[in-house]
Amino acid sequence: MQPRPSGLRLATIPYQVQTRVVHGYRRAFVHTGSGPALLLIHGIGNDLSTWSEVIGELARDHTVIAPDLLGHGRSEKPRADYSVAAYANGMRDLLSVLDIERVTVVGHSLGGGVATQFAYQYPERCERLVLVSSGGVARDVHPLLRLATVPGADVAMALVQAPLVEQATHWTFVLLAALDHDIAIDRNVVMAMLDGLRHATARRAFVRTLRSVVDLRGQVVTMLDR
Repeated sequence: MQPRPSGLRLATIPYQVQTRVVHGYRRAFVHTGSGPALLLIHGIGNDLSTWSEVIGELARDHTVIAPDLLGHGRSEKPRADYSVAAYANGMRDLLSVLDIERVTVVGHSLGGGVATQFAYQYPERCERLVLVSSGGVARDVHPLLRLATVPGADVAMALVQAPLVEQATHWTFVLLAALDHDIAIDRNVVMAMLDGLRHATARRAFVRTLRSVVDLRGQVVTMLDR
């Protein structure tokens, strides 16, 4: 688990989230700007708001496509294939619907793995590849994500969101953060992620996605062999 990429507060061009049904599933995305196309792919448990600080600025001279991956954000959360390859196919399908042939792909965390897989499967559609704290290049992964792969993890996440437990978790993080600044960063990431997993469908999609790339020993997918 990595903090969301952040940067300077930039002047932005307003944008709206759109939805389209692609192969039977509703996909949410931003499609704004004009010029060379950029595809921005967020990480697990996040959504397109990962890129909210940069979309408007990039759209000044680029066409920006920033989707909510299937199972995330405002996209549908079906009982479906949440593998990295399936996500890469989903990106290809969305670009085809939008009539965009080639893109520079930028991926963060899980999105980096999806971006790399996209470049591998569809090199003719990938102009450049940019990876930010990418998955698929090492075994390391946050211990909490490892724990979330065990049986019953979706039930445990629901319990953590009960008001009293959530409050206790918050104050535990506050106390630990006083000892270690990195824990404060973890706290913000974890609580934001849990906030997006309040519905059972979101939790199930999250666990399915996570188990496709992570187990208790760490990441199970590597792009280094190709």
